[in-house]
Formats: sequence, structure tokens, C-alpha cells
Amino acid sequence: MKKLIALGFTALLGFSGALHAAEYKIDTAGAHAFVQFKIKHLGYSWLYGRFNDFEGRFNYDPAKPEASTVNVTIKTASIDSNHAERDKHLRGKDFLAVDKYPTATFKSTSFKALGDGKAELIGTLTLHGVSKPVTIAVTEIGGGKDPWGGVRQGFHGTTEIALKDFGIDYDLGPASQIVELTLDIEGIAQTMM
Repeated sequence: MKKLIALGFTALLGFSGALHAAEYKIDTAGAHAFVQFKIKHLGYSWLYGRFNDFEGRFNYDPAKPEASTVNVTIKTASIDSNHAERDKHLRGKDFLAVDKYPTATFKSTSFKALGDGKAELIGTLTLHGVSKPVTIAVTEIGGGKDPWGGVRQGFHGTTEIALKDFGIDYDLGPASQIVELTLDIEGIAQTMM
């Protein structure tokens, strides 16, 4: 019984130690983070894709979630819809114009905890040379120590953007104007605050 209590106490200490404020680097090197999208193709099916090259950091303190910040940079040429010819078209002037706009960025302006692991993240998305506010629905996946002595924190986010809001007006029909974004982010603590 004493051993069980000691194990429980140790686990509690380990858990509470992971609950400190920290700056996290998004774990793209280990492929534990994803920026994915889907859009209707002519209204007949879903087209899925992702961006393979991005980086970012976030600050998170579970005791003061409203102080959280997020900064992400995406290399637009890394778009991948699993079809080389389509990706070439998406990189061109009709869509992302990656030669002119090689990056897209997101910088948070506020984070509002809604309870039960849910939150609302608001920030500025700059895409195709246009900056607009976006709201991301966030769910905390979890956080704590990893097997290598680090501390990790993960979130899932979703939002929708209208292509025309960002100056992309290639006509794929009325059912193909909205892009759904799914963001799965796992960060590794760099500094405890």
C-alpha cells in the first residue's frame, strides 16, 4: 500500500511539474505537427492536402491561458495535395503565387479559455499578401513529460477561411470557396517560464 501511495505521489509530482508555463517549439522535425486543409472540388468531392514545411513557437501557461501566444510560418511552396500537376497549379498565380508570396504566417492576438479543454484562439493570418483576422477553435489534447526528459504540450485546432478574402479568386464554383483548415500541434518545451 505504501508503495502504491508513493507511486501515486510521484506521478502527481511529475504531472504538476509539467503544468508550469513554458515556451514550446512546434515539433515539425519529429513530424508531430500538421497543417492540413480540405476544400470541395466543384461541389462533388473533397480535396485534401497539407503543408509539409512550417515552423513555429507558442507560449502556454495552464494557470493563465489568456497569456498564451502563437507564431507560425508556413512555406507555401510545400503544399502537397498528393498530385504533382495539381500542386504545380496551386503554387502558381491562380492560387498561392509562391514566387511572390513564399510564406504564410499566423500571429495570435488573443486566447480565451472556454472550459473543458476548449479555447478560442484569435490572430492574424497573412496569406497571398493579405492579412485578415481568423478565429481558431482549439481543443487541448494533453501535456506532460515525454520519455526523453522533455515536456510536451499538444492542441488540435480548426477554422475556415474564404479564398476570396485573401485575394484568391480562381473560380471552382460556388461550393468551392471555403477552405477548412485542421491544425494539430505538438510542442516541445524550450524554456520554462
